[in-house]
Amino acid sequence: MATPSEFDNSTFSLARDHLAAFVKKTATKLSGQSGRLLEVGPQERLLVRETFNNFSVDTFDVVDNYKPTIVGDITKHNSTIPDSTYDCVVCMEVIEHTVNPFDTIKEIRRILRHEGFLLISAPLNWRIHGPSPDCWRITEHGWNALLRDFDIIEIDILESPGRELFPIRYNVLAKCNKFKNTQDNELTFRFI
Repeated sequence: MATPSEFDNSTFSLARDHLAAFVKKTATKLSGQSGRLLEVGPQERLLVRETFNNFSVDTFDVVDNYKPTIVGDITKHNSTIPDSTYDCVVCMEVIEHTVNPFDTIKEIRRILRHEGFLLISAPLNWRIHGPSPDCWRITEHGWNALLRDFDIIEIDILESPGRELFPIRYNVLAKCNKFKNTQDNELTFRFI
C-alpha cells in the first residue's frame, strides 16, 4: 500500500477547502436559479445538497453502495434520464475515475437543458487515489477541449505551493450550449 507524501498530507485540507469554497460560492451565484440538479458520484458527501437547497436534487452513481437516486454509468447513455432533464449537474472529483471522459461530458450535455449549469472538478497535481480506476489528469487546455460545446464561465485554479503551472486542482463552472458543435481545428487555448 502506498504512503501519501508530505506534499499530499500538507495540501489535502487545502484542496478540500478550495473545493468546498467553490461549491458554496457557485451555490450563492446560482441562488436565483431553481429546478432539478443531478449530483454525480456524491458518495456520502452532503455539501451540494445543503448548499443548493433551491434545487430538487437527485444523486447518481455507478454503484448502489450509497443509495443514489439513480444507478448508472455516466460514460454511457442512461435511458432512464430523458434529454434535457436537469438544470444543473454537479460532477466533482469523478471524471478522473471514468474510463472515457469525453463520453462523460457527452452524457452530461445530453441530460442538461440548454443553458443549464455544470460544476465539474478534478485534481491535476495529486497522487493516484480511489475509488479505482483513477485514469486521468486534466489541464486547463484539457478542460477547454472537453467542454468545447459549453460556455465556460469560470476555471477556478488551486495553484501548487511553489510550483507554477502545475495546479493541485481545477474547478469549472460552465453553461450548456446545445447550439455549439466545435471542431478540433476551432479550439483556442490560452498561451502559456
